[in-house]
Amino acid sequence: MSEYGGGFSQSSAYDLAQLLAQSISPVFATDRVTTGTASAARIELQGRLLTDSEHAYAVMSERFGAFGYMAVLRRQPSGVLVIGIPAVRPAVPGHDWRALTLFVLTLLSVLYAGGLMQASDWLWPIRHPLAGVPFAVGLLGVLVAHELGHYLMSRRLGVAASPPYFIPMPIFSMFGTMGAIIRTREPMRSRSQLLAIGAAGPLSGLLVAVPLLVVGLLRSEVLPIVQESGVLMEGNFALYAFLKYLVFGRFLPSGGYDVFLDPVAFGAWAALFVTGLNLTPAGQLDGGHVAYALLGRQSRWLSRLMVFAAVLLTVVWSGWWMFALLLIVLGQRYAEPLDDVTPLRAPEKVLAVGVLVLFLLLFAPVPMTIIP
Repeated sequence: MSEYGGGFSQSSAYDLAQLLAQSISPVFATDRVTTGTASAARIELQGRLLTDSEHAYAVMSERFGAFGYMAVLRRQPSGVLVIGIPAVRPAVPGHDWRALTLFVLTLLSVLYAGGLMQASDWLWPIRHPLAGVPFAVGLLGVLVAHELGHYLMSRRLGVAASPPYFIPMPIFSMFGTMGAIIRTREPMRSRSQLLAIGAAGPLSGLLVAVPLLVVGLLRSEVLPIVQESGVLMEGNFALYAFLKYLVFGRFLPSGGYDVFLDPVAFGAWAALFVTGLNLTPAGQLDGGHVAYALLGRQSRWLSRLMVFAAVLLTVVWSGWWMFALLLIVLGQRYAEPLDDVTPLRAPEKVLAVGVLVLFLLLFAPVPMTIIP
């Protein structure tokens, strides 16, 4: 590692560092240059911004790109750090047959799960393959909209991303799937991009889920709560309770009565429940992206709080243990944007807060209860 301030070495790394520093001198005053901290090709410029961070980063990105480098902007207690790393052009994907294959397998898995909800015979859904269609419409209709929201927003913002990879789970998940993932092939440029892509999925899914849930509720019946062994009682979250009130004119369950969901409604409810989990403000989850866009590195404390809350909630529902472990694995890493200095604009902050409020509206302390 080498450091210097003011003068420059004649080595190729120092020459490149000098050129990079000079190229951004209209927007950034370099006080010190460091090379080779993490790799021989890495260059760090420490100093201060001469203009607003958004404009400065736009100039840095363009000038660094001319040298085959990518600019990373970070704030430090002593000023601002600009990191230059060799740019890697993301591969241009062709037809991704894996995504299509996984979706077909997930569709079959969800159809099987939907059919199995109607009979205890493991072979019954195979003999009646279309029985699970209403549940699949409710669940996959929302999940597909959710993932397409992420994918299309990524494409709109010019961020290279994979198509959605759905995860079939015919045995260990009562819904037949563990959702889907999308892989971004390059880092987000800014907190604005992080917010837009992170929020696009849940909001797109919500636009499909609410109509499907209302239609399903209109097809459902309010009946006395049956005290039969093995009956599944879905949990109430605020948005679900409100929609039941709109449809039936009263809060349910109450007075020994509850709504017995049509398969379409149950599929939409399940998708909203999964969306709520994904909106938890932690790490690599959608809520984690939104929280980081709003709060920056301070969101790490919120992520740790979510792990603690999940552990506490195991007192009322044992399934939170698995979610707490998931948060430990996925909730401690963050998708930091290249420009981590420029904050969100006021309307974007409102959107971010709104998405985090949606997390609260989709949260159920006891998601499911099975009558023993």
